[in-house]
Amino acid sequence: MRQPVTELAPAKINLCLHVTGRRADGYHLLDSLVVFAGVGDRVSVADGPALTLGISGPEAGALGPDADNLVLRAARAMGPGTAALTLWKELPVSSGIGGGSADAAATLRALARWSGQPLPDAGAVLGLGADVPVCLAGRPVRMRGVGEDLTPLPALPPLWLVLANPRIPVATPQVFAALTRRDFPPVPDLPPAALRSASDLADWLAIQTRNDLVAPALTVAPVLDAVQSALQATPGCLLARMSGSGGTHFGLFPSDASARLAATTLAAAFPRWWITPAPVLAA
Repeated sequence: MRQPVTELAPAKINLCLHVTGRRADGYHLLDSLVVFAGVGDRVSVADGPALTLGISGPEAGALGPDADNLVLRAARAMGPGTAALTLWKELPVSSGIGGGSADAAATLRALARWSGQPLPDAGAVLGLGADVPVCLAGRPVRMRGVGEDLTPLPALPPLWLVLANPRIPVATPQVFAALTRRDFPPVPDLPPAALRSASDLADWLAIQTRNDLVAPALTVAPVLDAVQSALQATPGCLLARMSGSGGTHFGLFPSDASARLAATTLAAAFPRWWITPAPVLAA
C-alpha cells in the first residue's frame, strides 16, 4: 500500500495583468507578473477502490465533487487509475486567485509523486485551464499568451501580502465579456532597481503596470471598489490591487508584522470578508 501524499495549492497572485490582444478563437492574450502566496488549498491522494473526491474545509460549501470538478479532471488527465482524493478548501471560489487551477496543479503534482507517473504534456495541462500551467510551475514568473508562455522572474525582495475578498463570487467570463478594449500595451521589463526592496517593487508596479480587468470587474461587482479602498488605507500597505479577474484584492507589505497588523485591522472593520495575511513564496 502506498503512503498518502499531500500537496499545497497556493493562491496565485497577479501583481499586474495586462490584456494585450485576443485570438481568433476568442481566447484573450495576457501579460502578467505572477507570484504565489503561502496560503492555499490542499490536495491529498491515498489508495482507493475507485477514483473518488471528498471535499472539506472552511470554503467547501461552494463546491461539489461532480465530474467537472478540476481536481477530478486533472486526475483523469494523468491517465486511467484509482485513487481517493481529498480537497481541503481554504480559498474562496471565483475569487481571482486561481483556486481551481491551483487545485488542479496540486492534484497533478500529488498523483505524480504518489504513483510515479509522469506529468501530462504541456498541451494537456493547458487544456485543463489557462492558469493551470502557471500554478504547476508554482514560482514567480512572467506569464504571457493564453497562459502557456512562462518566464521565471529574477529573485524578488521579501514580500508579504494581505488578501481580502468580500465573499461575492466574480465570474471570469462575465469580466472578460465586459472589456471594452483588448489591445493594451504589454508589461515593461522588470528593472534591477525594482528588486532592491518591497517598497521599490511596489512603486514600480504602481507606476508602470496595472490590472486591465479592474474596470470591467467593477461593472460585475461594484463592491470591489470598497475592497480596494479599505485595503489601500491599511497601515503599512505599499500597494493595493485586484488579482486576476477579481474579486480578491491584495496588499503588498514590507514585513510579516505589518501584514498581520493590517489583516487584523481590516478584519475588525469587515468581519464578513475573507481576509488573510501570507508571505509571497520564494522561487
